[in-house]
Parts: sequence; C-alpha cells; structure tokens
Amino acid sequence: MGVEGTSTDRFEPVRAALAARLEAGEELGASIAVDVDGVMEVDLWGGHTDEARAVPWHRDTLVSMWSTTKTLTSLAALVLVDRGALDLHRPVAHYWPEFAARGKGCIEVRHVLSHTSGLSGWEQPFSVEDLYDWPTASARLAAQAPWWEPGSASGYHVQTQGQLVGELVRRVSGLTLKEFVATEIAAPAQADVQIGARRADWPRIADLVAPSPPAGIPTGLDTEGIFARTLFGSPARDEHVDTPQWRSAELGAVNGHGNARGLARALSAISRGGRVNGRRLLSEETVDKVFDVQADGVDLFLGVPVRWGMGYALADPRTMPHMPTGRICFWVGRGGSIVMMDLDRRVTFSYTMNRVGDGILGSERTHDYVRHVYEVLERTG
Repeated sequence: MGVEGTSTDRFEPVRAALAARLEAGEELGASIAVDVDGVMEVDLWGGHTDEARAVPWHRDTLVSMWSTTKTLTSLAALVLVDRGALDLHRPVAHYWPEFAARGKGCIEVRHVLSHTSGLSGWEQPFSVEDLYDWPTASARLAAQAPWWEPGSASGYHVQTQGQLVGELVRRVSGLTLKEFVATEIAAPAQADVQIGARRADWPRIADLVAPSPPAGIPTGLDTEGIFARTLFGSPARDEHVDTPQWRSAELGAVNGHGNARGLARALSAISRGGRVNGRRLLSEETVDKVFDVQADGVDLFLGVPVRWGMGYALADPRTMPHMPTGRICFWVGRGGSIVMMDLDRRVTFSYTMNRVGDGILGSERTHDYVRHVYEVLERTG
C-alpha cells in the first residue's frame, strides 16, 4: 500500500520519506501529521495494520501509542492547573492524603509531572494484573517510599506516571482519566485519541509488531539500582499490547490509542498558545509553565540527558539532534511514535506506527521524519 491522505506542496519531502520507507518495508503501517497554526498541512497514512499485510491502514486506523500516551495525561493535568483545581507546587498529599506515607509528604505535583518524584516503578512483587487494577496500583504507590530524594534528579516514570497523574485527575475532577481525556480534551479538540480503547473501536486498531525475538533483560544488572528497579517495577510488556485486558485498562502512561492526526489536533493546544479548534483549552500563562525546567541531566532510568519541563521533555540537541532549540516540547513512545509542539513556529508534528523500532528516545525513522519536517520549515518559513 502506498501513501494516502493530503499534504501541501512544501511538505512533499515528508510524503516522499514515508513512501520510501513503506516501499522498503521499513515501515509496516504509519501515519504522519503536521499542524501549522491550526491548518493540517500534512495528514498522511499508509501501509498495513497487520504483519501479514492483509489489512490496509485506513484514515481512521488507531494504534497503541505506548509512552506517547503521557502527552495526553500531562495535558489533562495542565487543564486542571489552568482551572485552579491543581497547584503544581502543592504536595500531592494535599489532594491524595494517603500518599504522604513513607516520607512522601514533600513530593509536589510538579515532581510527578517531571519524573522527579522518586517513584519510577512499583516495589516488587507487582504484576501486570495489579497494574490493570486501578485501586491496587494507586494504593501500592501511596504506600511505598521514594527511591531517591524527590526533586533531585529525574528517573523516567515508565508506567507509574500515568497512575500518579491519573489518581490526581480522579481526586480533583471526579472523573477517571479516561473520562477526562475523552470529555475535556478529545471532544473539544475533535481529536481521535483515547486512554485505553472503547470496545467499538477495537476493529480499527492496528496490531503492534514488536521485534522478534523480543529484546531480553540485560545481564549483569545491579538489581538495587534505579534502572533495574524501574524496569522490573514496570510490568507491562510487548506481549500485553492488543489484548482485551490492555485495551480495557486505564494506563495513562502507556495504553493510549490514536493516530497522528488525533495527536496533532489534541496537542496543538500547546503549540498554539492554549487554543484548539476555536476553543481555549489552556491560558498562555499555563502553557508557559511547560517550559519551567524541573530537571536537566542524565535521567536515572533512560541513561541519556533529558531536560524535563512540566509534563514534557524540552528541545535539547543532546536528546533530539534534529530539533532546533527554542520553545519546543515533546515526548515519544516505545518503538518511535512522537508528538512535538513547537511554539515558536506554532507547529505540531506527530507520527504513529505499528512496527516497533529501536532507540531509547525515538527510532531512526522518528529522527528522519523530524529532520525532514524542519528542513521544510527552515526552507519555506
């Protein structure tokens, strides 16, 4: 299957790049979107939803986005900050009293959003069945002690961030994270994104195809180190994706479903100073808070330098070499999906795919598409 959809003439190199990778078999199925100040200049898709290449990728195909889900969860928190329901500098325990246990009374909302709370994984034993059980997963985090001094460094909260932020959303809004994203973000933005997946949408979800054989657990790990504790304390694995349990769960860090168009529509609220689809979702003052640096150094889990703002990584050539500096924030998902918000250019770029690629922060394909987008923007303004 070739590339379908639309793109303006100036973004022809992006279309050509996607077409070439589909033709070469490097992509199985994918979608790419570029929103420029509310105009969807790129809305492309192509390939197949299954490894057998029997089912074409359609305009409304969805895919499990792994950690790109966190961009929606963080946006939910920012909407509540904007409404005065959450205070970034107030202790989490103000909203969730049980959370103060084991010396966590000092952990603030901002620490959860910036991966600096010290709760990057669940203490063992903790299973994927526990992860699917919202009350259990929340209670376990409330009961455990942080693994490092909160606020002193970032340690990527691979699967816990969705639980921590999601519990705050529940406590202050009265809605589940699923419900909040659906009614307060997806609906006003007219964005085809969701936490988990409604059963009626399961037929249009692409299979996520992971490397075969799957990557094993590294040998020689320091089992008491942050990396190992986080890895083993984050129980969801590739084999869980696309199961009924995965799709039915509420995992605000990892089981969002959507496509590039939906992500670009929802997250353009940040790129465009708070407005999306003719409505104001955030004030400009709240958008500015995204760029309040909370951590800047080698992440204790990822092992690479990351500059964390409020809920999003900030542009840094050490992290994303083809992204210019400036007011740009982003995050990625396992295998390569990404959504990037460039406030200086009022551009939102997103990419979703179903063939899992290599790389800690985006795959080689991710970086290549980012490069093409910025080459176009630099050439045409």
